Amino acid sequence: MKAITWQGINRLGVERVDDPSILNAGDAIVRVTATVTCGSDLHLIGGYVPGMRAGDVLGHEFAGEIVEVGPGVTRRRVGERVVVTSFLGCGRCWYCRTEQYSLCDNSNPHPGLGEGLWGASTGGCFGYSQITGGYAGSHAEYVRVPFADVGAFPIPDELSDEAAVFASDAVPTGWMGADQGGVQPGDVVAVWGAGGVGQMAARASLLLGAARVIVIDRLPERLQQVREVIGAETIDYGTTEVLAELRERTGGRGPDVSIEAVGMEAHSFRPDYLYDQVKVQLRLQTDRPTAVREAVLATRKGGTVFVLGVFGGVVDKFPLGAVMNKALTIRSGQVMGQRYIPMLLDRMAAGEIPTEHLVTHRLSLDDGPRGYELFKTKGEGCVRAVFRP
Repeated sequence: MKAITWQGINRLGVERVDDPSILNAGDAIVRVTATVTCGSDLHLIGGYVPGMRAGDVLGHEFAGEIVEVGPGVTRRRVGERVVVTSFLGCGRCWYCRTEQYSLCDNSNPHPGLGEGLWGASTGGCFGYSQITGGYAGSHAEYVRVPFADVGAFPIPDELSDEAAVFASDAVPTGWMGADQGGVQPGDVVAVWGAGGVGQMAARASLLLGAARVIVIDRLPERLQQVREVIGAETIDYGTTEVLAELRERTGGRGPDVSIEAVGMEAHSFRPDYLYDQVKVQLRLQTDRPTAVREAVLATRKGGTVFVLGVFGGVVDKFPLGAVMNKALTIRSGQVMGQRYIPMLLDRMAAGEIPTEHLVTHRLSLDDGPRGYELFKTKGEGCVRAVFRP
């Protein structure tokens, strides 16, 4: 079959790879009908996440049709149209039973890599390096889905594959940030990043009752989507000083909840951005935490910061003093999709969570390298590129 593969730092290829097959009783084979670029893929492509091997198939956000199931699959059937969560959960370990699926003890066959970096391994994830299990990703014609009864969900008839594909990752990730960030009715919420995840975090915050949601970015097409489709306020960090603007809009107090939806390659016009760039190039730190620093400093005393963006290693100049002295709560995590996706699909089908506007480019697998170049550079106003195998 055809697939988009990682060939080295900043090099992608489109090549023929082996078709997937049933390996375990709980597996399903899904024919991919829509798979989408994600900002966290850029960390892989740029070489910021360890454990990538030449020929690894990329992609972790996808929808498709089940074409084969293993003998242990009881809840899913051949012919079903499904969306599949990006992080795998076995459904049986302590973490899965407490709905912390991305921390699953049994879905990552390479736990030693995560234990060496972080003290413990995460669950497995499609197309996200050997550190999360080395699973083949979704930018292909077919994909093997382990634990299919736990991680694959039927798509309501009201939703197209193109709309439903974001229920795989962007929608539940954004919802998790708002939910576990503790957004309450009447809160003021600030979201750093107006990509797919940031927009979904903003929409989730509004649906959870936030009185005001303010999204921070610099790209006009994304900020326009936030205002016109999501219904939130915006700040262009290229034209104003974010901390001062947030204080002004919140009567000097700051947001109740701040959600960072940018990750390890944050951009800024502030001096600490140049500092981070130099440190990363010299391999003295791995990630650029500009948006996290800003969120910590902006959040009101006693407030909460939720880190949704992907980080892989170590950072410098983290304002721990602000966290302690302002009595902030810091939370984060990879998406626990199984916990949220059924509810979110119902909300999407009811029209409460719009997603199709995120698709700005529709491409074939053959156009994979071009799609990621547009996505990385934000060329042609690219917000998300969807590949249709």
